[in-house]
Amino acid sequence: MFSFFKKSLPDVRFDWLGTDIHSHLLPGIDDGSPDLESSISYITSLHNLGFNKFICTPHIFMDVHPNNRDTITTALNKVLAADTIKKLGVNVSAAAEYMVDSDFGPLTKEEGGLMEMPGKYVLIEMSYLSETPDIENYVFELNVQGYKPILAHPERYNFYHGKPEKIHRFKDMGCLLQLNLLSVTGYYGREVKHTALRLLKDGVYSLAGTDFHHDKHLKGFQDARLWKDVYDQVKNYEFRNRELFGV
Repeated sequence: MFSFFKKSLPDVRFDWLGTDIHSHLLPGIDDGSPDLESSISYITSLHNLGFNKFICTPHIFMDVHPNNRDTITTALNKVLAADTIKKLGVNVSAAAEYMVDSDFGPLTKEEGGLMEMPGKYVLIEMSYLSETPDIENYVFELNVQGYKPILAHPERYNFYHGKPEKIHRFKDMGCLLQLNLLSVTGYYGREVKHTALRLLKDGVYSLAGTDFHHDKHLKGFQDARLWKDVYDQVKNYEFRNRELFGV
């Protein structure tokens, strides 16, 4: 008898975003898709949710995922050669997600440069447990070298919870901030959700991405129950994915 008062579930789609700038969809090179079959399945499923363009960003973290331009390009070419991907008509390319640590500085000076997105945008991350020493210097140096840094999922860094001014500081320095879409659903926990919604309210995000790794992420995107109280807030936010990277 009370069903009349229940909030209906949203039709969760991401056509309004179009381009996913952060994912781990390339096969077998990091903690994301383990093989080509999985990559094809994941891209197909995300396309069915409205994504038309994927800038895949495998980890470059020398202690764990020592990728480089060759390993990333080889994995990308396997995806591009798949008949299913060709028939889908989606745009798939690759950059990288760089762990900012002691190995990162030398990488920025290597011949051939970093694996960046169009426009020299570079996706960077830190450990979830502790802030990278001199992180502001790294951001400054990237800008000096002509790169445009994007800090991945600032809402997930435990050391910034309750300290929104620390995150605002990155924006003030010219670093774009990227939301993990699932953060607003509580997928990563209550504090991450609270921080993500606070940052959305503050208007500091410029970009959003799936940070897609595995089946559990897909279920999170497909489960409308997780989105019912937050979907409109995210959908109506003015993310710049289309502006900066097209569809």
